[in-house]
Amino acid sequence: MAELSFHGAAGCVTGFCARIVTGRATVLVDCGMFQGPKSLKALNYEPFPFDAREVDAVLLTHAHIDHSGLLPKLMRAGFKGKIWSTGATRDLCAVMLPDAGDIQESEVRQLNRRNQRRGRPPVEPIYTVRDAHRTLELFRTVKLQREVEVAPGVTAVFWNAGHMLGSASIEVRVDEGAGEPMTLLFSGDLGPGGRDFVADPEGPSGVDHLIVESTYGARARPTPDPATRRRMLAEELREARAAGGPLLIPAFAVERSQEILADLEILVEGGDIPPVDIFLDSPLAIEATEVFRRRGFSHAMGRNPYEGLRSSGRLKFLKDPADSDGLERLAGWHVIVAASGMCEAGRVRKHLKRLLWRRDATVLIPGFQAAGTLGRFLVEGASRVRIQGEDIAVRARIRSLDIYSGHADAEALAAWAKARGPVAGMTFLAHGEPESLEGLRGRLAGEGFAADRLAIPALDDRYVLQRTDAELQPGAPRLPAGAGARPDWHNARSALLLDLNERLEAAADDAAREALLARLAAALEQVDQGQGAASRGAPG
Repeated sequence: MAELSFHGAAGCVTGFCARIVTGRATVLVDCGMFQGPKSLKALNYEPFPFDAREVDAVLLTHAHIDHSGLLPKLMRAGFKGKIWSTGATRDLCAVMLPDAGDIQESEVRQLNRRNQRRGRPPVEPIYTVRDAHRTLELFRTVKLQREVEVAPGVTAVFWNAGHMLGSASIEVRVDEGAGEPMTLLFSGDLGPGGRDFVADPEGPSGVDHLIVESTYGARARPTPDPATRRRMLAEELREARAAGGPLLIPAFAVERSQEILADLEILVEGGDIPPVDIFLDSPLAIEATEVFRRRGFSHAMGRNPYEGLRSSGRLKFLKDPADSDGLERLAGWHVIVAASGMCEAGRVRKHLKRLLWRRDATVLIPGFQAAGTLGRFLVEGASRVRIQGEDIAVRARIRSLDIYSGHADAEALAAWAKARGPVAGMTFLAHGEPESLEGLRGRLAGEGFAADRLAIPALDDRYVLQRTDAELQPGAPRLPAGAGARPDWHNARSALLLDLNERLEAAADDAAREALLARLAAALEQVDQGQGAASRGAPG
């Protein structure tokens, strides 16, 4: 018997963290940072819903921050065990976690300056650069398909997940000393297969319990072959060039940036697009590129496609903020690749502020955008957005080209899950928004999975596992069901302020503007009066 709890990416796509508790050990699978609506990101600052000092080991599927980003916080909270990962994942975390700590420190410094002016108390970062470096000392690396004991009575086997460099699905075997060990298989993030940069996902068959990601669980998204992918990218580049202005590509600093840069180099070298200056404006992506140059060999291509990125005369790496600011002086067509991929942080927001209002500019969104993120609003056609407190009109060409996603679509997810069968116990669907989770549940039911053996855990749900069964235990989640997969009141406030400003600007004269503000003030007064009446009528 063992317990399995879901403390992240339950009902949403970020912050994955699963906790396995046996009679002899406690093991986490991933410890990711929440991203998306502010109410969801606020969980990053709250205490863990478990005692970090009791965790014996962490099994890390891959380096993306929504799976690894709270490891330094775990260490600060008292975790002293080992973090098991592939070598490539460890090398990527060595650049990603300190960068995340630096972002935390920088953002908190800015916030505390604002808080000081507002008379509010100072806050502390979730963790620091130093915390991240201390966490890296806890890593131990494993090779694929080799069993390793990670805690008393718990062994693990890592399988290629095909999602990104170093990514793995993790088979966990729990041996309580009586009977056959119980086997749990965590998919991690699964790749779509058929790509030239990353191998196809693999995994064992005949597991007891299966935990599957569901990012694209309701969506069929055929993955184009490499030649078609590059043709599609070339067409977007030609159209952006015809528009006359810069092309901005918001891309995740790790994997997405390197793949796009490699394809850009191939297109220019092959004469498919005219020579163009390409700027990689992300210190993290620049450091990660070095890892790809060392470890990015592709068996499908028979070479490492990232080796030549440093020597290219067309590609310029911008580490210094002053170099990034200098892009504002450039005229005409050029390409900027900047993080973050969902437009939520980093230098890309600065470029969006100066380019979104320009009709000659193009913004190309190359992957999945979580609910409540700026990238999602742009893809869905927002005419105005708020960036760092400023209202920005969206006049640029907004293009979405979902051909670089590292996630399998619904058909590929179902095929991977089916190949892991027979599943003796439950199949848990995580890492997806509600529509995707329900979509994958329906698809798996149609593939022969018993409907009563398909579970969609909510945040902090805890199950007691037998080899062939699982029983949900009562508990109190930190967020209402589905709250992390939809825009929250922060997003609603931004939308209201944008609408108010547009109406004020469109009003006929100052008298009309004053009348509109008076009606708004009267409505707020009515709300205050209603709340006061409710409080007076409440029982003491």
